[in-house]
Amino acid sequence: MIELLEYSWSVIYLAFAVVIATVATVHAILNKRETRTVIAWIAVIWLGFPVVTSLLYFAFGVNRLRRRGGELQRRLDNAFAVPDLEIPAEIRQQLEQARVRYPRFAQMVDLVRNLTDQPLLPGNRVEPLLNGDQAYPAMLDAIHGARHSISLVTYIFDHDRAGQAFIDALSSARERGVEVRVLVDDVGARYSRTSVVGELCRRGVDCRTFLPTRVPRSVQYANLRNHRKLLAVDGQVAFTGSLNIREGCMLDQQPEYPVQDIHFRLAGPVVTQMQRAFIADWAFASGEVLLGDQWLPQVDFTGDGWARGIPDGPDEDFEKLLLTLLGAIGVAQQRLVIMTPYFLPDSSIVNALSVAALRGVQVDIILPEVNNLRLVQWASTAMLWQVLIRGCRVYLTPPPFDHSKLMLVDDAYVMFGSTNWDPRSLRLNFEYNVECYSALLCEQLTQVVEGRIAKAKVLTLNDVDSRSLAIKLRDGFARLLTPYL
Repeated sequence: MIELLEYSWSVIYLAFAVVIATVATVHAILNKRETRTVIAWIAVIWLGFPVVTSLLYFAFGVNRLRRRGGELQRRLDNAFAVPDLEIPAEIRQQLEQARVRYPRFAQMVDLVRNLTDQPLLPGNRVEPLLNGDQAYPAMLDAIHGARHSISLVTYIFDHDRAGQAFIDALSSARERGVEVRVLVDDVGARYSRTSVVGELCRRGVDCRTFLPTRVPRSVQYANLRNHRKLLAVDGQVAFTGSLNIREGCMLDQQPEYPVQDIHFRLAGPVVTQMQRAFIADWAFASGEVLLGDQWLPQVDFTGDGWARGIPDGPDEDFEKLLLTLLGAIGVAQQRLVIMTPYFLPDSSIVNALSVAALRGVQVDIILPEVNNLRLVQWASTAMLWQVLIRGCRVYLTPPPFDHSKLMLVDDAYVMFGSTNWDPRSLRLNFEYNVECYSALLCEQLTQVVEGRIAKAKVLTLNDVDSRSLAIKLRDGFARLLTPYL
């Protein structure tokens, strides 16, 4: 009898293993885009312990999330039902003249419009802010001057001197009647031993975390982090870029772990696009849809920059930023500048950069000489020969660690925001970037770039090739982890 029961349980387990492995295999075949990834997952599923490996696949291999649908989408549609901005005829005429003069950029405008279903908007003022020394005071001044609403989403919000200043400002705004909403990524909120979320809630600020990962049912979302950095005040002025909230970015204070960064203050119609991104994030995290003019007021033309927000994430916005980057690389004719802390490009980006360099475009890639993540630095070094061999130039900036994320094309096009040039940012994280057509902004940022290059070390193909065998193997093994770095 015991032998019969053992046999029965073995048959049941075997049948269950075959069924769950088959389901995982079918899902991978139908949903994974890269053939090598499909083959790898099928091998892992069937050659290991099928039950365990299938569960691993559903936990970590399914990296897509549907955030909008049904009643929530209808409520968001209602919140966003504001009249389209009326663009004066003379501004429309300027855009048409620019299309004729710069046909390749006209194609870029259409590309991103087709990707995002959002228009390129005129009348924006964009101001770069270096490090927390310039950005934090500007952000805090805006919060202190708020009259109606404040929306803030960030990845890291440390409970330190910088974080405390924001906690005090946000709670003070709430006390004087301003509507305040704060969204912190659940992983980013834990960078501090004492989370800011608890203190903000205790002080009456409506603060939520994005995709909590503490319970087993959320394991499949452990990779899907909200990496956006958006602050909007009264729906009229906004801040975005790559700056987290932590005292390491306050270089004037000589922190223990200093970090360079670039953030931006924006005013004009693009602020409405940024606010919509926050409203969608907040609705997903809290179930509350923010309505009314205090969140989405009419915004006036305030500058000469044409700008557009580009949301990206493992949901309905999947790979929008990747395709935008490829489009921007493709239209470059003179110079392309990339500044990023983490450079782990996939084959499509490597090929696009190689083609640009072979076309005669000066491709400058600016990376930190000492990365804050050793595995990333090793993996990145293992890949750099692919762009160096085609004529791209790589510069390594000395400490402090440079967290800036920036792209410049031909003195006319700027891309900035939260996205790194790595698979995690481009496929797993929720990111937000802004593209801007502005000769003045390009000139300002080119000065920043040239300042970084003047202090940087040039990395050559010979430098990469002359690494010892042990170092090459170390870097090569680190490269195998690229999809997870």
